[in-house]
Amino acid sequence: MSTTEGRARPRASWDEYFMNIAREVSTRATCDRKHVGAVIVRDKSILATGYNGSIRGLPHCDEEGHLMEEGHCVRTVHAEANAIVQAARNGMRIEGASIYVTASPCWGCFRLIANAGITRIVFGEFYRDQKIFDVSQRIGIELVDFSKALSQ
Repeated sequence: MSTTEGRARPRASWDEYFMNIAREVSTRATCDRKHVGAVIVRDKSILATGYNGSIRGLPHCDEEGHLMEEGHCVRTVHAEANAIVQAARNGMRIEGASIYVTASPCWGCFRLIANAGITRIVFGEFYRDQKIFDVSQRIGIELVDFSKALSQ
């Protein structure tokens, strides 16, 4: 057991551990409107990570500015989508996995997560789309609001 000046250092739970990693992944994000990180995990092992950034080979928001449509920056691919794509590019099966995201998924990313077979979403803050709560219950995806744990 690790000690600091004679006291036991508290060990992070698995959810804390993977959410901390998602927060670190978010530091790679290139759209300053929202830095989001995602980590896909199964059996306590990281399968893929993603952050919001532009299409491969194209300029990022922090290089060329935002590409705005209807109040949203559409230059970037969202963190969840990038994590799913990374898993696919590397031939990694993610069915039955959990995804840790620093912000709750938008409706588009939620649909990708559901169709990828991910069964648990742990998010660090609520972001925008309330319908994910109802739909996750209907299709059996566990949705964990980790924002309260982060604020303690």
